[in-house]
Parts: sequence; C-alpha cells; structure tokens
Amino acid sequence: MEGYAGVTLTSDKVGAAAAALKGGDIVLLYDGLHPDLGGYLCASARKTTPETTNFMATHGRGLICIGMTEEKMASIGIPVLVPSGPFSQRPAFGASIEAKTGVTTGISAADRARTIVVATSPEAGPDDIVMPGHVFPIQVREGGVVAAPGIPEASVDLVAMAGDEPSSALCAILDEHGELADPDALAALAQTHDLIAIDVATVVAYRLRHELAVVRVAEREIESGYGGTFNAIVYRSPMDNHEHMALIAGDLEGDEPVSVRVHSQCLTGDVFGSTRCDCGDQLALALRRISEEGRGVLIYMHQEGRGIGLANKMRAYELQDCGRDTVEANLELGFKEDLRDYGITAQIIKDLRIAAVRLLTNNPQKLEGLRSYGVNVVERSPIEASPRSDNIGYLRTKREKLGHLLDDTNLGEKGEVS
Repeated sequence: MEGYAGVTLTSDKVGAAAAALKGGDIVLLYDGLHPDLGGYLCASARKTTPETTNFMATHGRGLICIGMTEEKMASIGIPVLVPSGPFSQRPAFGASIEAKTGVTTGISAADRARTIVVATSPEAGPDDIVMPGHVFPIQVREGGVVAAPGIPEASVDLVAMAGDEPSSALCAILDEHGELADPDALAALAQTHDLIAIDVATVVAYRLRHELAVVRVAEREIESGYGGTFNAIVYRSPMDNHEHMALIAGDLEGDEPVSVRVHSQCLTGDVFGSTRCDCGDQLALALRRISEEGRGVLIYMHQEGRGIGLANKMRAYELQDCGRDTVEANLELGFKEDLRDYGITAQIIKDLRIAAVRLLTNNPQKLEGLRSYGVNVVERSPIEASPRSDNIGYLRTKREKLGHLLDDTNLGEKGEVS
C-alpha cells in the first residue's frame, strides 16, 4: 500500500470504486502515507441501506459517520465540535444527529441508515434532524482531497465522481481486539468480502491528473544574476498551502521538448552557498542553461530538505556530523529517504501548457513521479556540478542509495565521508 510519492495512477481503480459506490456497494479506503490512521468502510450516503449500516457495524466496528461538506452541515444546522486546523489529521466532527421521524431508539441498523439518508437529502433542513443522536457527521474540507488528502475527503470525492450528492457513509475499521486494523487486516477484509480497496493517494493523483488545482497569484519579469531575463509566475495550491515559482524563458508552446528543471528549495545551498550539497550549483547551472537555450522553465518548489522542512534538515545535518549519511539521517528522524511528491509540479507544467518535457535532472524518481501524473517526459538531460571536497560523500550517497545517475569518474570510491 503506497503513499503519495511514486504512486502509480490507474484510472480504472478510481472508476471501479466510483461505480461500486453508485451501485450502492461499499468500498474500503485507506491512507498509505499514514497507515497509523487505519482504514474505513465507505458508501454513498444517498444509497445507504440497513444492510449497509449493519455491515459497517459488524465488520467495521467503529463509529458510523457521515462525510458532509461545510455547506451541507451549515444548511441543516449541525455545529462543528472539533474544528480541524489546516494541517490536522483529526477529523472535524459535528454534533451527533438522528432523523426526527421514522426512527425508534436510533441505534438500529435501519434507524442509522434512515438518519444518513434523511440528513443528506438535498431538501433536508434543521427540522429534519435532532441532536444528539447515533450518527456522527464529519465535515470535509472544501476542495476535497486536493485541499486535505484525508479519508473523509476521499470518500466524498469518490461519491461525487459517481454522480451522487457529495456525502458519504463511513465507518472506521477495528480488528477483533478493538484496535485500528493494520494494513494486513485491511487487505484480508477486502479480500474476504470482495471489496475494492483504494488508497487516498490514488484519488489525489486522479484529481491532479484530470483537474487543474494550482492558481497563479502573481506574475512579473525578473533579471537573473546567472544571466537572462525570466517571466516569474508564483503559484499557490490548496494542496499544500505553499507558494511555488516558475521562471520562464521564451515561448513554451509547440511540440518541441521544453527544457524543464524541477528544483526543490534549499535555503542553505541556494541562498547561503553551502558546499555540503550541490543544490546551489545545480540551480545556477540550470538557469544558465535555460537562458542560453532561450527556451525553458525552472520550477522552484517549496520542498525544503526533500520535503522534511528546514528545522528537520538542520537536525539531519547534526546526525550527518556524527557520521550518518543523508539517507540514514532522514530515516533516523523517522522520515522516508525522500518525501517529495510531484503532483503540484505536474499541475504547474499543465498550466504552462508544455506538451513535451526534456527534464534537467540526475534523479530517475523525478521522471517517474512526473510521468505518474501524466506529464509527457520524453528526454532526460543530466545536470551535474563538479564535486567539492565537502559534498563528494553526499553525492556518492545520492548515487548509491537514491539511484541518482551521476558520473562515476567524478566521484571515485563508494561510500559517504564526513
């Protein structure tokens, strides 16, 4: 079960899940990037039946909830009890509810199914429900998984793709001991009951491939100290709440491949000239090359430290000073070797209408990452800076542990040195 980085998108999986929901079936959703969050049984709220809620209660064992938009919750007067911050993984629960009519105690499978169907009716209003009750609303973020890549958002997105009202019935899956089911238990449940199991990452990738989720927020011409004039466009996306920049030279239209450098922010190397990495050197090389060619784009992504952030990057430096290499330091801090995802980068390339990409990189993961989001990468062009005494070990680790395609003659023997 993969996370976002490197996910291989198959639209068939999304289509099959949406079709199952449209037919009133249940699917299993999980978050491969955060396996500690477990998995959920999900159904279209409008297609929920007593059999649906009984299956969830029997095989899910967790709370039976309704995924609802902020607009929908407000329209029927459900207050949010646990507001969720922009980076929180905790769902934003509303007050528990019951259908006002047509139920008895409210706890039976039939009663909970009725509550879900009544509350998600397009005509529902505050007079159709009472509080508290036995069904728990979860407010999903506007924009769905593009704004908040969580299981509730993914469930509502899939229901909307199926053509139903954007509301879902969902239930956390507990194992026989009452703990959140682990990935193996989720896989076994899906196999036993012939459920489609789909990762949140696949829903995210599908939407990023088929929709445009970046916005141009500023644009102007700038001169580069490395040579040349570039049109600078600042992008923002609800996906990560960061700002990214594209520096464009020349006319990008046409079928001829465009030289593209995807450069992750490195404050220490790009700004302060640190020699323990090759980031600043690669940035200068890329800008000079694009300027000399007269056509191309450098996409500067807010992904400090391969996605771990500036503070953790400094902590990784401390571990490197104690003898770890860059990969070992990341792993010791609890991160993967490389947390970067190229979905937003692909969105920027899409917005720039680049038909074919000549990618300036030594990193094969960038090629595969962009291709998985539908970018037509037709060629790779190496961009190697001369090694320094401070960074030759770092470059060897890139080659040996991360698979970067670097010239062996420049790096000598294997192994990172301090």
